[in-house]
Amino acid sequence: MALYQCSMSIIIQGLTKIYGTQKAVNDISLSINKGEIVGFLGPNGAGKSTTMKIITGYLAADAGTASVCGIDVAKNPIATKKKIGYLPEANPLYYDMYVREYLAFIAGVHSVPNVKDAVEKVITLTGLTLESRKKTGQLSKGYKQRVGLAAALIHSPEVLILDEPTSGLDPNQIIEIRNVIKEQGKDKTVLFSSHILQEVEAICDRIIIINKGKIVADDRLRNLTGNKPSNNVVIELQEVVDESIFEGMSIPRKASAAKWIFTTDNPEILRKQLMEIVMKHNLNIVSLHNEININLEDVFRHVTQTK
Repeated sequence: MALYQCSMSIIIQGLTKIYGTQKAVNDISLSINKGEIVGFLGPNGAGKSTTMKIITGYLAADAGTASVCGIDVAKNPIATKKKIGYLPEANPLYYDMYVREYLAFIAGVHSVPNVKDAVEKVITLTGLTLESRKKTGQLSKGYKQRVGLAAALIHSPEVLILDEPTSGLDPNQIIEIRNVIKEQGKDKTVLFSSHILQEVEAICDRIIIINKGKIVADDRLRNLTGNKPSNNVVIELQEVVDESIFEGMSIPRKASAAKWIFTTDNPEILRKQLMEIVMKHNLNIVSLHNEININLEDVFRHVTQTK
């Protein structure tokens, strides 16, 4: 039997998936090392879930290759699935099965030794103890997500693929599951997708952003959101004004009652336009400056906005 080393956990090269005339995934390549927690971001329809499904073997690529722990997904899908714990966006549960019964079933599918101990371990890990004697169909959405995460973890996989794992959780549950994911990331590889950018910033070491099937950003979080100028110009006034006062300019984002944020490719010209508006309407400026230390939301908006 071949022994697979998992130092480079995920490698995809030239990956392409086409639906009709649309390239859902368009010739993308990336690699993820063991021990990385990677945030995989993009607008709806960008290709995130399709890419995850190809990595896990649930979809076949039209071109390119994907490998997990050195195993080609297309050539050896069963061996690949043994290495992966997968929580898809549409969490598939058997609603007529009890939580413990369902997790025992999943453990059996993976030929987990000592099923009872494995079930108890993931129930404790994911905070399911109080709900564990209910049927999965009786659970709230948040607890259903916990069951899905427990099922992904029960066979102690080396790679975790989590598609919107905190969907439906309340703030306290989000923090608990965040801590579980961070703990798992110490000795596993985690590819984590979410629309909640604050969660990604709290959990992930590295960010990959996909847009229209293409990777548009791939870097460490600290590099993407480091101490560098953004294309945002911030103006704060003493007076509260309506957005209509900025007619003809780029659409601003309201940060507070009298503070507005503009995104522009030419901050110098925009600052001059703002000064003209201030003088025309006899307003008083508290501050006018280029925004520094961009956050992940700013990065996301910049690289995915329609050109």
